[in-house]
Amino acid sequence: MRIVVARTCTPFVFGGAEIHAEELVYALQAAGHLVDTISIPFTDYSPEKLLDNILACRLLEVTRPGKKDIERLIPLSFPAYLIPHPNKVIWLIHQYRAAYDLWDTPLGNLHHASNSLQIRAAVYRADQNAFLESRQIYTNSRNVSRRLSVFNHLDCPYLYHPPRNAAQFYCDLPRDYIFFPSRITQMKRQELIIQALSWTKQPIKVLFAGAADVDDYIKTLEILAEKLQVSDRAIFLGRISESEKIQYYAQSKGVVYPPVDEDYGYVTLEAMLSAKPIITCTDSGEPLEFVRSGETGWVVEPTPQAMADAMDQLWVNTHQAAQMGQQAREKYKSLNIDWSNIVEKLLK
Repeated sequence: MRIVVARTCTPFVFGGAEIHAEELVYALQAAGHLVDTISIPFTDYSPEKLLDNILACRLLEVTRPGKKDIERLIPLSFPAYLIPHPNKVIWLIHQYRAAYDLWDTPLGNLHHASNSLQIRAAVYRADQNAFLESRQIYTNSRNVSRRLSVFNHLDCPYLYHPPRNAAQFYCDLPRDYIFFPSRITQMKRQELIIQALSWTKQPIKVLFAGAADVDDYIKTLEILAEKLQVSDRAIFLGRISESEKIQYYAQSKGVVYPPVDEDYGYVTLEAMLSAKPIITCTDSGEPLEFVRSGETGWVVEPTPQAMADAMDQLWVNTHQAAQMGQQAREKYKSLNIDWSNIVEKLLK
């Protein structure tokens, strides 16, 4: 089958959404299909441009761009899923969240626009039209399906997929650090962990791995760490290689991951594959489907004090942490997360 995967891209930003698209292409190719990718440049710094983005995607012709038909279009996110196609199957990572769950919150910017209500209504209409014309809609997590149900009144199944290099993750003897790999951005709440370090009773060190979406944001975090006198315990590794990441997971005492209402979150799954306990928050979204407090990690309120208490418990209770990690790995195995099942459903 000739398939096009349509994704959204923000120049110089690489994270879970980009890995998701790449891994889907590899899985489709491994199943014997001819696959190409359309990348739609998109940034949300100017809400007024959203209407242009919507129109541009609606005008794209991908049914027969060359001499051969495209037999299946699989778009992943806004505005890519607005592209019309008679055999469109959406596998939704997320919508334009500023018009939905992030509306009128500090993490969204659409509500600040002078014509925000009109733009929001246009996004909603465009989404509804795209969903109605789709052959099938899947999401990548229970949390994204929940949002579709709440805001769009759609009941859509979710398909979990493995992290990249899932078979390579392993567990090694722990060293004296907690690992936090992720894009450096407000949505992932690295700031919360730095604040928590100032409340810990143990000499906890957290290794942050990943690049910042905004160039000066790491500097902001470093200034905060210096102000709270935890600079020696908040270590920023920057962007690291895949093999380095796997090793850091394997040798960590555990993993901390406190994002705001996460869509899916590879960090949680990678920690489980590495047999490491995870500390997350009560409002962190999809990680709550995997982390059972007291069994595979800790689920705490998103406050520095609560996070500090959980990190202290992880730090001193070595045997309990190891047990939780093993239970997390067994939990992952029980989910039967497999690409072949996903490819079969997307191509039905």
